[in-house]
Amino acid sequence: MLSSQSAWLIPLTLTIVSFGLNTQRATAETTKTYTFNADYNTLVTIDTSYRPDLDIIRATITGESVEPVPYGLNYFTSNTYGKLEPSDNPLITKYTFNSDPTVFGLTDEPLLSDRYYGGANELFGRASDRAEINFLEETIKGSGTITIFGGTGLFQNATGTITFTQEDKLNLSGGPSEGLAKLSFTLQTPQSVPEPTATTTLIGIGVIGAGLILKRCRHKTFL
Repeated sequence: MLSSQSAWLIPLTLTIVSFGLNTQRATAETTKTYTFNADYNTLVTIDTSYRPDLDIIRATITGESVEPVPYGLNYFTSNTYGKLEPSDNPLITKYTFNSDPTVFGLTDEPLLSDRYYGGANELFGRASDRAEINFLEETIKGSGTITIFGGTGLFQNATGTITFTQEDKLNLSGGPSEGLAKLSFTLQTPQSVPEPTATTTLIGIGVIGAGLILKRCRHKTFL
């Protein structure tokens, strides 16, 4: 049997161990970066009747990837407003596009966005870009940036940017214009990494210390 001097250490040690097992671990947040490129076949629909009094149009672009895109982002839909800009060439019409209507002074219109999807992983963003319609060459050429503000799956709480260039064959009949968009993705997502808390470390030290004291008491008992 243990002496009375050492017996009291048993419940103390068990209490410390139990408390240590129930202690939650803290988490440190790091960032994971995703970088990749993708090409999409596109369809561009322009609604010139949206607000002709303000020279503002609505544009919808849909895309389907030429080849499978990493993380299943094989499709996209982009909705924006466009504002007519001055042009020194009567055969070229220039527009500035943005998903935010307030950029063009529209205060009662919905905020639009982009969606990149194809499975459990999705991205959401807002576009800011420029394009020109060349009636002589029958083309639509544009480029710009999509600012990412969230997503699902691997891209939950994602941030970052998508830069792109796009060229389409202008459909003079007024139907959707077909083309190709080249996109470059640079994305960041927060990652939680568990790490021991200071409390857990102190508990470990306490358990070791209790063990040493118990060993000394046993030694004295048998002397």
